[in-house]
Amino acid sequence: MKEFLLEIYTEEMPAAHIKAGLAQLEEGLKRELTAREVEWAELRTYGTNRRLVVFAQLAPAQREREELIIGPPRKVAFDEQGKPTPTLLGFARAKNIPLKELEVVQTPKGEYVGTSKKIKGSPTHQILEEILPILITSLSFPKMMRWGNNRLRFSRPIHHILCLYGGRLIKFQVSGVASAKFTCGHKIQAPQKFSPKDWDEYRRQLRQQAVVVDPGERRKMIEKQMTTRLSSLEAEVYPDEELLEKWVYDVEYPYVFLGKFPEKYLKLPLDVLSTAMKEGQSLFAVVKKRKQLPYFLGLADTRSDRRGLIKAGNERVLQARLEDALFFWNQDLKTSLEERKRDLSRIIFQETLGTYEDKAKRLASIISYLAKKLELTQEKKDLVLAAELAKVDLLTEMVREFPSLQGKIGGLYARQEGYPWPVWKAIYEHYLPQSWEDPLPSTLNGCLLSLTDKIDSIVGVIGLGVDISGSKDPFGLRREAQGVCKIILDRKLNFSLRR
Repeated sequence: MKEFLLEIYTEEMPAAHIKAGLAQLEEGLKRELTAREVEWAELRTYGTNRRLVVFAQLAPAQREREELIIGPPRKVAFDEQGKPTPTLLGFARAKNIPLKELEVVQTPKGEYVGTSKKIKGSPTHQILEEILPILITSLSFPKMMRWGNNRLRFSRPIHHILCLYGGRLIKFQVSGVASAKFTCGHKIQAPQKFSPKDWDEYRRQLRQQAVVVDPGERRKMIEKQMTTRLSSLEAEVYPDEELLEKWVYDVEYPYVFLGKFPEKYLKLPLDVLSTAMKEGQSLFAVVKKRKQLPYFLGLADTRSDRRGLIKAGNERVLQARLEDALFFWNQDLKTSLEERKRDLSRIIFQETLGTYEDKAKRLASIISYLAKKLELTQEKKDLVLAAELAKVDLLTEMVREFPSLQGKIGGLYARQEGYPWPVWKAIYEHYLPQSWEDPLPSTLNGCLLSLTDKIDSIVGVIGLGVDISGSKDPFGLRREAQGVCKIILDRKLNFSLRR
């Protein structure tokens, strides 16, 4: 086995693009090598925001294989005395096969004359030169772009491609970019080029030039720095696996810093604070016993922030965002949910299905039916009230600024106005679950309101005759249907979906 190393160096890519590209590279290379009978081992992928990397151990050549060479039928190959005919002699001469190696071969079409011949496999470097350009140009990403006069569509412009096999350059081109024996370190910290001889030298030299190519190693560095920064506060980050995964792929060398913001913004709920931090600047909220502290953790792609400029810049930007959020919070609370409810008639849910006022009426009707079927007499009033108010937060400034807080903001405003816990909690959780992995609403009322909302969307859209296919689901009905099934099964609800 010989070492194979491929690095595609690009402009900065989003985290989702990196993961998509690495998955396709791994799957595609395994598929092509298997199809061409090249043995491989330890095929692994690595990535940063600027590079897609594949490392593997590959056999030096294809496996040697036997090929059956079929000549003329037996009755044509020999005369009545059993001697070779001119036809057979011509075949042997054309294929450069000695007569003594020919034998009668049984085939589905009858008896023929032929022989087995061992075919030497092509060298692996030739196969790589053939398959790599095709594989790289076949990669697809959530959003793709062209640059210069290139016809290639890729996540971001490709600067150079490092490709070595057994220390030897694998020569090919991708849209004018020729493969090379060099790469470079961190774009800002250590951009010097270098030519590694093997995988170990590649990783070692990158590390010296401020690049940690292994995402798993970067994650450990980030988590360790998080713990160190928060140790004096005896605090922890507000959990967010999606944001942590983004951090891992956003940098080549992670540096975690602790920032602070004025305590007056602690008037805002944790949901608002954490969302403002995440969506604006990819910051982590800092909590102690589930309560927000006036701190945050940020990430920079650098070895250090000795002058504190990165921290100060993030603090300045965050304060402006939190000031806006506090303004929206105070302004929204000046108008009650009941008053806002009248304006749902101004928002179209779907042209044929009407406004959100129409949807709210349907939700109230459906949830009333469910309460009756499930014999929830005492809960019915709260369920109907929650259904009527569930979509009111779409009219708030906070949701316009932070659309991901739909539902949660409505629940928080309802709590602020003094609505009972079963009402505001149901509103707060009614968008759950949004995937099969998501948790269910924690209350029965929340589950029923979520179920009602999803059933209304599914029945309404399908009733319009909208076609749903594997590649076309504009209303996210598959996700909604999964949520319906998950709630009914997990909560063991017993009622008929027919009415």
